[in-house]
Amino acid sequence: MKRITLSIIALCQLCLVFAQWGPQSKTESHTLHSKVLGADREYTVYLPKSYEAETDRKYPVLYLLHGMTDTDKAWFWRGHVHEVMDQLVASGEAVEMIIVSPNAGGSFEEGHWNGYFDMPDWKYDTFFCTEFLPHIESKFRIIGDKAHRAVSGLSMGGGGATGYGQIHTELFSSVYAISALMSIPQHGAAQPREPGDKLAILTQSVIDNSCVKYVEEADEQRKEQLRTVKWFVDCGDDDFLLDRNIEFFQAMRKANVHCEFRVRDGGHTWEYFHSALYTCLPFVSRNFEK
Repeated sequence: MKRITLSIIALCQLCLVFAQWGPQSKTESHTLHSKVLGADREYTVYLPKSYEAETDRKYPVLYLLHGMTDTDKAWFWRGHVHEVMDQLVASGEAVEMIIVSPNAGGSFEEGHWNGYFDMPDWKYDTFFCTEFLPHIESKFRIIGDKAHRAVSGLSMGGGGATGYGQIHTELFSSVYAISALMSIPQHGAAQPREPGDKLAILTQSVIDNSCVKYVEEADEQRKEQLRTVKWFVDCGDDDFLLDRNIEFFQAMRKANVHCEFRVRDGGHTWEYFHSALYTCLPFVSRNFEK
């Protein structure tokens, strides 16, 4: 009888623990076929822990872009965005949101394209705006307006996030650029090793879509559009892209477009990218309209 009583108590305690845990956040992987790209595109989604329980609730969204040769899995496997997001929501430093990381990369040796801009045979910007974003915001319960949509990314993805924020000011409330590939000097362009060299095409697209040049050449109407977005640039003092990030910040200051700029100790590493999330996620949260 004593054993039965102890077993019941243990079972009750176990049930109490599970009840305290309640619903959990989760990460899902999906695939979308793109007519624009003529290929299947994978993406990874973080869903907050209230997503399944509060079925009438809609959420703000952060599009989180990966770097060169990485894929949509990188921010989750190496950047641990899932764990960081859970921690910041629990502490009240970030609001619950949906985080989406699309695949715009892979190994050059295996013949994969990389890049977030439109370029010959890889119209990724067109895909993102006309196929990917509408697909995501109809499949998941996303509020789906500028005030509740943000974009961030690292390296190639940081330049992509900045470029999207510039070209599509009507879409995003804030941009957080991490160690961003803001531009490449013309002399730094990769030379084609063969016709259709994907790395050479990518670097030329970065030159053609220079985030620095976009601001420097902006007229007053374009500057007003840029001012409707909240900007944050975060780059390490040992990062090989630091000068390009400084040039972008200086161009924004000269254009009188407010941009927060942080230079922290570190280089172009996952340790740095991961640590940036602790500022990035509260920043985009503050800029989501309540």
